[in-house]
Amino acid sequence: MRPVLSLALLLSLLALAGCVGLQARGSAGLLGEGPPPGNPVFIAGNNEEAIWERTVDVVHNYFDIARENRIDGIIETKPKVGSSLFEPWHHETVGFYNRLESTLQSIRRRGFIHLTPGDGGYLISVEIYKELQDVPNSGVPGAGAATFQQNNPLQRDLSLVVGQRSPEGWIVTGRDVAAEQSILSDLHQEFLRPGAR
Repeated sequence: MRPVLSLALLLSLLALAGCVGLQARGSAGLLGEGPPPGNPVFIAGNNEEAIWERTVDVVHNYFDIARENRIDGIIETKPKVGSSLFEPWHHETVGFYNRLESTLQSIRRRGFIHLTPGDGGYLISVEIYKELQDVPNSGVPGAGAATFQQNNPLQRDLSLVVGQRSPEGWIVTGRDVAAEQSILSDLHQEFLRPGAR
């Protein structure tokens, strides 16, 4: 029993160390080296193609891209199930609390990135929405009512087993500001590099 407890404690400490490291991941605003970038962030430059492609590259570090619409200036991501404490290699879940929440319940995130041309550059805004899974009640009674009937005669029910009748749904719980700031910080750092525009 003692080796199992030691292993569980070691895994917990490694998971916490990984999450603390992810909080400080690659961003000036999150490291305390300056104020966090605003939302939207202004990127100076006139090469629309390069700015678009670099933005897609940064967003792709967090999410898979569902669709890109350059005419409207929108990048939409596919929904991604939130990373747990035991998945430190995924970056869309930022901070210990969010990782703990994703470990204990089904959370997913979707993103919308807007590129708007401005004077001498582009405004890039990031919206990340957090959703909680809504599992509908299947209508099947619990084991207590179905298993321990004492006074009823034998009943034969030859109907099919009732499962979930409607597709699973998701409840929007609001925006994930920590994930938005992490992506904006990475965008800011990406465009500060020499030759980025």
